[in-house]
Amino acid sequence: MARRTIGEIRRAELSQAAFDALVLHGIRGTTLDRVAKIAGVSKGVVLHHFKDKDALFEGVQRTANTVLRDCVTEMLRHADTPLERLYAIIVGNFAAPVFQQEICHAWISLCSDVPHNVQSQRIQTVVHARMRSNLLSALRPLTGAVDAPRIAFHLRTVMDGIWLRASFQIAPMEGAVGVAEVDFAARHLLAGKGITSDEFDAALGKMQALGDLILTTRAFRDQALAAPGR
Repeated sequence: MARRTIGEIRRAELSQAAFDALVLHGIRGTTLDRVAKIAGVSKGVVLHHFKDKDALFEGVQRTANTVLRDCVTEMLRHADTPLERLYAIIVGNFAAPVFQQEICHAWISLCSDVPHNVQSQRIQTVVHARMRSNLLSALRPLTGAVDAPRIAFHLRTVMDGIWLRASFQIAPMEGAVGVAEVDFAARHLLAGKGITSDEFDAALGKMQALGDLILTTRAFRDQALAAPGR
């Protein structure tokens, strides 16, 4: 792994401080002064690494999306069939390093800024394009090229909706609940495609077991959280 520069480390620390401020105060209440206070630095240090609040939020989004991407990528490494690839994507989107109530709160705050911020729009466009591409690569062999785009759209909508619901709940939602709801949708959307209940169960069980084993390890969490946002 390439060694990070002092500047990259500092930007990662400030992005984390901005994330913490988002959780506490929402996007409108997150100021550079508050970020600086949480990070234990002066406002001038924040401005040295991020020219303004928009640039700081961009760093937060990139960091959060990098962790999510790494969870899905790690799961896909262990998928041997198209159906396992589908469940690797589902499990990766509700893995412990990313599916936490605080992250859901910050995610909804950042999403609310998309209509007003061009850079946020670009980042979310990249995120959704990656999700669509991953889903299509899993679905095409299962459903054919004609049905795959529409099924991918519905699965993405269900996943986004669960993240939204989790951000509104008073009590935290467990990742396993999110996986179960998307599994329910996937089985109905893929009905009539020749996939047996046992095949669904096997793919889901394998990916959940691997997710519990791999994505919850300290080594993976430290690596994901230390990765610079891209």
